[in-house]
Amino acid sequence: MFSWILLSDSKVQHAAADTAHAVADTAAHAGAAHGGDENLFTQLLHHIYDSNLLELPFYHNPDPSKHGLELPQLNLFGMDMSMTKHVVFLWLAAVILIVTLSLVARRNQKNKVPKGLGNLVEVFVVFVRDEIVVPNMGKGGLKYLPYLLTNFFFILVMNLLGLIPYGASATGNVSVTAGLAVIAFIMIQFSAIRAQGLGHYLAHLTGGVHWALWPIMIPIEVLGLFTKPFALCIRLFANMTGGHIVILALIGLIFVFKSLMVAPVSIAFALGIYMLELFVAFLQAYIFTMLTSLFMGLGMQTESHGHEH
Repeated sequence: MFSWILLSDSKVQHAAADTAHAVADTAAHAGAAHGGDENLFTQLLHHIYDSNLLELPFYHNPDPSKHGLELPQLNLFGMDMSMTKHVVFLWLAAVILIVTLSLVARRNQKNKVPKGLGNLVEVFVVFVRDEIVVPNMGKGGLKYLPYLLTNFFFILVMNLLGLIPYGASATGNVSVTAGLAVIAFIMIQFSAIRAQGLGHYLAHLTGGVHWALWPIMIPIEVLGLFTKPFALCIRLFANMTGGHIVILALIGLIFVFKSLMVAPVSIAFALGIYMLELFVAFLQAYIFTMLTSLFMGLGMQTESHGHEH
């Protein structure tokens, strides 16, 4: 919901679209200056930014200026809540996650020994529990395991959807990663307050220093609370966007040099980066979940500096 609201902000959509179109126009003018023909490289840029057009195979929009199916527009209480490509794949990831894991859970209840997909899912569940949650949060962190598992699988599915043809990675949109970071921020503070108590939690913001230094220390500690989710947001967004841009740049070399001699090398390197992106999809889901559990664990296990003093 946080991600949809941020994605649906008309100002954010228009700013991103204007920036991407400006890049595309610059590249198109550069191509026209060199050859006079339409630069096909600019068409690849449509995969990077969000839009209200959904690319589908075997579908051609009657309007030649629109590359894909135009999604319905919605204005709710003066807010532009229109669907975009990233919103569609955000919902698609949620549906895939709910349906798949519900079937797996039902089958695992019937079969004592999981098989097939159920066995694969159990491998990830055990890994998150034993290698992420327990080392960072202790046994008390098991109560937050459902949230962290949802985090892991949800980010993983969104990352993988961006690697299929005509797909889009919703985590390549800073609004989506910001929504995930906001939820992580709430969970970090909630787990700390639940473990320490509100008074102990507020006392920790003083840094354990003399009261005369509180006007300096408290703003620093409060700022530190927001830097953690901000780092989660930008890390995931930058890594998922960067891989797509590298693949785009490698394929674009074919159109820049306008020679088929470049194609084998360009495609080979792009395929290598694509395989790396497949690894990064799992890695970023792990890193986001691991850092979230680490920040939650620090709040749950940390005592106030004043008490230690």
